[in-house]
Amino acid sequence: YIENNHPQVGIIRLDVNYGFAGGYNKAIAQLTHRYVVLLNSDAAPKEEWIEPLISLMDEKPNLAACVPKIKDYRRPNYFEYAGAAGGMIDNLGYPFCRGRIMESLEQDNGQYDTLIPVFWGSGAALMVRTELYNRFGGLDEDFFAHMEEIDLCWRFKNSDFDIFQVPQSAIYHLGGGTLNQQSSHKTYLNFRNNLFMLLKNDYSPLWFPRLFARMILDGMAALHFLAKKEYGFFGAVFKAHIHFYRKIGYFYKKRNELKLKSSATGHKEIFPHSIVWHYFIRKKRFFSSLDYYNQKR
Repeated sequence: YIENNHPQVGIIRLDVNYGFAGGYNKAIAQLTHRYVVLLNSDAAPKEEWIEPLISLMDEKPNLAACVPKIKDYRRPNYFEYAGAAGGMIDNLGYPFCRGRIMESLEQDNGQYDTLIPVFWGSGAALMVRTELYNRFGGLDEDFFAHMEEIDLCWRFKNSDFDIFQVPQSAIYHLGGGTLNQQSSHKTYLNFRNNLFMLLKNDYSPLWFPRLFARMILDGMAALHFLAKKEYGFFGAVFKAHIHFYRKIGYFYKKRNELKLKSSATGHKEIFPHSIVWHYFIRKKRFFSSLDYYNQKR
């Protein structure tokens, strides 16, 4: 279709499915543009969405990446799960967003229209500096898919680069266009890759206790799946941990190599508490109700 109807668009053909990470790496390595956008096939950009992203990248030379609002294609007035109004992370590695905590999605009423740095931007529509992307090795192909954009953003942050969410720009994301939310394989990738990401990038003095605590919580999640007779999801968590144990040495080596290049720690965008505790016990359903970020304003 593109060849026949849009011959001005270049096509890079890959011989096999290299996954979200490998596919982008092989394509972007062939490009010489100042900026590139990682854009999902199930994303519908709003009109004039790209200009604000380019303008901010031009204005801020320390900006490694920026991301538009990610809104729900089915419910355009709501944020979408994959990125909402910019991603944050808690001290145990659980990602959440301005506009989305766990499964709770907020309506976009302009409450997150302030231009601020975030911890990560969604791979559904992420603009990055091509030179930095390639210098940092791009997306980690060992992840294959899921969490790889958070891992990349964490590496950017550890080298003292910024990530911003740009409220003047928006895309509408269908979500689940590649892997459905109910896919046990998606569960496997999310649990496995989150452990990979923590081991690689958390250089705080408490990194090991945090990683251990996260593994305990994963075990509790597996038992929850088992109690609900969701055997596929229980098996996915178990498989994720088995594969993580097999790769600990390999990823610890990656960690040591990356740590030598790190120049920044103590990122203010990291929530210093458990988002799981705040969500399920303290009933904090909205990002705006998290006192830590309100005090940072």
